Amino acid sequence: MKEKPSTTLPATVEKIIKPITPDDPEKAQISIEGADDLYREIRIENALTDENGDKVRLKLGAEVEVTVEAPRDATVPQDDAEDEE
Repeated sequence: MKEKPSTTLPATVEKIIKPITPDDPEKAQISIEGADDLYREIRIENALTDENGDKVRLKLGAEVEVTVEAPRDATVPQDDAEDEE
């Protein structure tokens, strides 16, 4: 099986955002190293599943990795990238 093209960047959990109402999920704000200043932070629901299937959540200050992957048909060779803009 061929892997999807991807890149992985180091990141840090910089804030845990408590829900405003009990129905809302807790969020984790993650700062991605190497991203442009205006696009560095992302917020995700702070709900993960470990290798045993147990629910876990991220801790403040945790070092994590953010991976972006795409189907092969959604990418072009690096040399052709200039033609897509």
